[in-house]
Amino acid sequence: MARTVSAETRQDLLQAVRERYRGSLKEEKLRILNEFVAVTGYHRKHVIRLINARPAATRDRIHRARLAVYDEAVRDALIVLWEASDRVCGKRLKPLLPLLVSALERHGHLTLEATVRARVLSASAATLDRVLRPTRASVSGQRARRRAMPAVQKHVPVRTFAEWDEPLPGDMEADLVSHGGESAAGSFVHTLTLTDVASGWTECVALVVRDGALVVAALEQLRTTMPFPLRGLDTDNGGEFMNETVAAYCSAHAIPCTRSRPYHKNDQAWVEQKNGSVVRRLVGYRRLEGLAAAAALSRLYAASRLFVNFFQPSFKLASKTRVGAKVRKTYHAPETPYARLLACAAVTDEMKDRLRAVAVQLDPLRLLEEIRSVQHHLAALAAGQTTHLARPEGSLDGFLAGLATAWHHGEVRATHRLTPRPMRDWRTRTDPFERVWPCVRAWLEAEPDRVGKELFVRLQGELPGVFPDGQLRTFQRRVREWRHAAARALVFVSPSEDVA
Repeated sequence: MARTVSAETRQDLLQAVRERYRGSLKEEKLRILNEFVAVTGYHRKHVIRLINARPAATRDRIHRARLAVYDEAVRDALIVLWEASDRVCGKRLKPLLPLLVSALERHGHLTLEATVRARVLSASAATLDRVLRPTRASVSGQRARRRAMPAVQKHVPVRTFAEWDEPLPGDMEADLVSHGGESAAGSFVHTLTLTDVASGWTECVALVVRDGALVVAALEQLRTTMPFPLRGLDTDNGGEFMNETVAAYCSAHAIPCTRSRPYHKNDQAWVEQKNGSVVRRLVGYRRLEGLAAAAALSRLYAASRLFVNFFQPSFKLASKTRVGAKVRKTYHAPETPYARLLACAAVTDEMKDRLRAVAVQLDPLRLLEEIRSVQHHLAALAAGQTTHLARPEGSLDGFLAGLATAWHHGEVRATHRLTPRPMRDWRTRTDPFERVWPCVRAWLEAEPDRVGKELFVRLQGELPGVFPDGQLRTFQRRVREWRHAAARALVFVSPSEDVA
């Protein structure tokens, strides 16, 4: 049907019909629709959409900005906890938060308001990753290198990854990590890594050279310190394991030995994972050689074994199924090796009590500070400097104060750090809000929930013509800096307070 009225008339008619249509019964609505379609020529469905649409005044109403649930105080607290956990991912950080917050508060390193503490502990793993994403984006990573497998040794039975089933604590995989840098020439330090398949408990020992006798000495030492007996040893095909010295030791102490298949690194997936997430993460890829480097590595592993096994949750594979070319993996919830041992029925009650006694005494922040200190020493040794490792007294307060801002400087591990670029410490433009900022700060202190745009409009009203609209972003940055400083006061303990 041809349209018989103008566009202005149709709009006036729509406004007149809308209220009558909404308050009518079904029969009356049908009659109104038929008349409106006949007059305007619109499609029936289009008329229904027009009548049911909200008025323009309602659509264009400006709503007050909703305050973020995870504000600056929560973000600053999560940055500190993320740094104190040695920068684990959100899925591993989520189960660690109750233990880590309790430990830091117990040792006087952290004080959280009740609201901030509740939001930190209730945040999901996805929320943790989202809140920490800008922080992580400013830190560069480093990819792991591939290493060649040693020669094949055939006098030890082969065990593949699928043959582990349900091992007891004490069935361990062992591997050697070289610290030769970019050259395999000469003599350099190695790390012997042992990982318990059942719990993920990891032990690392520094070896001055790659030798079977030193492997035996390390095994003898570890058997006295591990919280379970050594029930089995699975190694690769390297000569440091496949030799008469190691074979005789394992035979004399009734320790079954198995080996992986050549060029099948996944057969030793448990220890290979720890080679990257523990050894390389702590030590890096630089060349270390000599007794001084071995002594520094031993001190590093003395602190890291407690930090990793008590405060570093890890994933554990539950099942793996193949559908065509796709492999579907299912994982247990992340847990620390300490928690897995407490939940294991094969571990004696006496050993569990000893583990709990050790856990209560541990200060994760002090362990992390020790790790960072030794990493600086190792970086100096790798650079050819002759230094002495000494921990300054009272350095823990400074270390704690720097956790919230460490991400600004990129990589904090000295063993991974590149040459830093000098930071700019000067302004390129005059601050336009310097003169009025005391007044704005008073407004913020009186009404901290007001958003920056509202305050900027208020400032323009009191000083017309002084601040153009283009300075809104600069003003919002100033407001964000003020909120950041106010949030820090809710999180950190004052450096002057006594720390137990």
